Amino acid sequence: MRRAGWPRRTARGARAPAPAPAEADAPRPSRLPRGARAARAVAAELARRVWRYAWPSTAGRRNRGYLRDRLVALPLLAVVAFGAFGWAYAGVRGDSADMRDRLAPALVDLANAKASLFIAQGEAEENLADGRAAELSGLSERYRTRVARATQSLNQVTRGGALTVAEEQELRVVSALVVDYTGWIGQAQGHATDPVLRDAELTYARSMLCSAPVAAAHSGDRYPPCRPTTGSGATSIVDRVSGLEQRLRERLADRAAWGGGVLAAAVVSGLALVLLAAGLRRTVSFLRRRFRIRLSIPLTAAALPLLAVPLLTTDALLARQAQAEAVPVADALAERTSPETETVVEERPFDGPDPRAIEVLEDRIDDGLSDGRLAFLDGVAPFVFPAGLVSAGLVGGALHAYRREYLVVARPGAVS
Repeated sequence: MRRAGWPRRTARGARAPAPAPAEADAPRPSRLPRGARAARAVAAELARRVWRYAWPSTAGRRNRGYLRDRLVALPLLAVVAFGAFGWAYAGVRGDSADMRDRLAPALVDLANAKASLFIAQGEAEENLADGRAAELSGLSERYRTRVARATQSLNQVTRGGALTVAEEQELRVVSALVVDYTGWIGQAQGHATDPVLRDAELTYARSMLCSAPVAAAHSGDRYPPCRPTTGSGATSIVDRVSGLEQRLRERLADRAAWGGGVLAAAVVSGLALVLLAAGLRRTVSFLRRRFRIRLSIPLTAAALPLLAVPLLTTDALLARQAQAEAVPVADALAERTSPETETVVEERPFDGPDPRAIEVLEDRIDDGLSDGRLAFLDGVAPFVFPAGLVSAGLVGGALHAYRREYLVVARPGAVS
């Protein structure tokens, strides 16, 4: 007879393993800290509520619970939808305004300044080649006009607001170089009868204008082409102006591209607007079936801003298309314009517009950005988000009133 408490033996005489203590049968406590478990529970509950708010079902739902959920969901969706949509729409509209009012005029002025300086250089060389006549009568009217136009264009870029602080300082250096450049031209005029000094001063003035000419000055070309230098070797006027043009063109291309923030806001606002429209429709249907309310004036007024969304979306798409079309025109302002074209336009104004002329390109980019929008919507962007707040307030106030009235009139024991 086996005594109590002795371990049992197996068939071959081996002892059976002793039973595990009672603590082994108890469930092990979770290794997650209490805060993490609470956060996971809150996230699960939040996900469940979001799904219920996104696509609620009226079947089997009590009136009180459905109205409570709608009271939270619909105002929140209105705030998110119109907040994200207003931010994205204002961003697209702001990019168009920045391109039209700042970046494009700055590129036009820089192109004008560069072409005017080359024309002035050609005029100075032609005038000073006459020797004594240039010393007595001075340089031509075209030279003086073009130097003044270049100076004015650089000043307009500084005042236009398209440059950063560092770029403004760079442009002030360019303006100082233009003053020194005209000083060397003046010295060459004073030595018009001395070919050696005159040519040396003209050569130095040309080196200030362009540090890397493609053709020699004596090749017979009135405006020898100039290749801009970048990096540490960018010391001449054309080098610095071309560097500013490049940075402005990159900034303009960034404005014209779809940014990640705008795309994300568009997706969020699209989903929220769809859910808001569906939620308002289902809520109106619920009130018609359960409360016999055929028309809810506050909810109808809250849905009115949704009617403007397709119009604003169309306006934003038109603006973005106009921005994309402005990029190659801005590139042409920096790369395709030339002093030869501007001279022909000035000397023969009735030959018809040249597609490479600065004035023609300026009109193209300005007309494209101005026409690429619905003009009667100017100034609407700042009011999109406030309209969403008003809509959220109307929905919340109406549902709160309906819920409070229902709780007051509900009889004890009635199905609610």
